[in-house]
Amino acid sequence: MPQARLTAFSALLLGALSAPSCASAQVATPAPAVIPGAPKVTVERIMVHGKALEGALEGDSADREVLVVLPPSYGRDRTRRYPVVYALHGYSIGAGEWTGELHVPQVIEGALARGLLAKGDAPEGAREMIVVFPDSKTVHNGSMYSSSVTTGDFERFIAHDLVAEIDRRYRTIARRESRGLVGHSMGGYGATRIGMKHADVFGALYLMSPCCLSARTSAGISAETMAAYAAMKSPADSATLPWISRTTLAAAAAWSPNPRNPPLFLDLPVDREGAPRPDVLARWAANAPLAFVDQYVGNLRRYAAIAMDVGDKDSLKDDTERLHRTLEAYGIANRFTLYEGDHTNRVAFRFQDEVMPFFSRHLQHGARK
Repeated sequence: MPQARLTAFSALLLGALSAPSCASAQVATPAPAVIPGAPKVTVERIMVHGKALEGALEGDSADREVLVVLPPSYGRDRTRRYPVVYALHGYSIGAGEWTGELHVPQVIEGALARGLLAKGDAPEGAREMIVVFPDSKTVHNGSMYSSSVTTGDFERFIAHDLVAEIDRRYRTIARRESRGLVGHSMGGYGATRIGMKHADVFGALYLMSPCCLSARTSAGISAETMAAYAAMKSPADSATLPWISRTTLAAAAAWSPNPRNPPLFLDLPVDREGAPRPDVLARWAANAPLAFVDQYVGNLRRYAAIAMDVGDKDSLKDDTERLHRTLEAYGIANRFTLYEGDHTNRVAFRFQDEVMPFFSRHLQHGARK
């Protein structure tokens, strides 16, 4: 097989799903300094059943763990309702690892403390909100927050099932103007995709180093990898594969599902000889936000605010800026920030110093029972 086909996903999604440093599970990330006296939040772990996830052909559970961060006043002020921010994790991690990389609850408490102390030239802080971290990890390490009979409809799970359950369980302000959506890496892709399609549900959008924005035109899988795929008896067998091989399966399960192709119920982007399959690559391309953004201009105009950021050493920076400029060309206001950093080393700082204040500014607050 030609050398150009030796990498399974690097030409297609490796730089998009996650930086090489994210190839393992949770990444050790630096944290902002603890702010003395910061108000304490409450973290609850709940299970949410996703009707949209029922019957997934690869066997992923429809019952998903969700971490819910309640603001300091939630237990005291029983008549107060709160805006909600939904935060989506990246590939190869779940909600627990994601909150670990972000240093939750510290960064949320830090943002709230800055909100109480802010004056003059002090850094901007945040007002009280509920922050929700759903787990969307699948048998191949990531759902891509897409709609697929193989993985289940994670797009609808986030935009419908999860939102409805959080509104039922907690004192939320249950309208789009008080809901925000943010995600990092694969979660940034999810926030982009879901944000474009479900502006009726969310009112503000923040994209952190979003992956997979552009349509890819080539892919390569080694003969050894193809043999490993052929030997699989069930989707669960991917646990024994190298990380890069699993990324291909995750994308195929999400973007080229095939209910008539057991045991994996997906179509790969190359044939048995390693030649690209244009029909499958076209299906993958159809799931690239830069390919379908033009269809959702009206939806994007509905947002109170849209922001996106990416590190200057992150391979995702060019596509992120392309999305920014595409929105600009349509006259859709959005803020693009290229900061000093790589794919993960500043995420905790960005969440505390930028993401939380952003939603505080742009979501509607103040409702009572």
